[in-house]
Amino acid sequence: MENCIFCKIIRGEIPSKKVFEDERLLVIEDITPQAPLHLLLLPKMHIVNSLDMTDRDDDLIGYVFRKAGQIAREKGYAESGFRIVQNNGAGAGQSVFHIHFHLLAGRGFSWPPG
Repeated sequence: MENCIFCKIIRGEIPSKKVFEDERLLVIEDITPQAPLHLLLLPKMHIVNSLDMTDRDDDLIGYVFRKAGQIAREKGYAESGFRIVQNNGAGAGQSVFHIHFHLLAGRGFSWPPG
């Protein structure tokens, strides 16, 4: 999408602090971190949120979760725990309408969230 801020970051039009990148996924540091580790996992395919996903997206989303676990392990958070969050719609806190996942770690998290 032309005006999507995450698409612009993916295309390199807006700078970011990259943690990982391949042909399917870009992982960057969040600019307003809510935990000592707060990364955004951005699928390069523009999907608004989970409501717009189809069967063709199943492999991509599985890949995102595996990559999140791998990064959490590499960063030293496998034992202490981490959270993966994906918001759907403004009422749930989605502010950029390009599916993305927050990888959070390094502090305690309560339940229920929010």
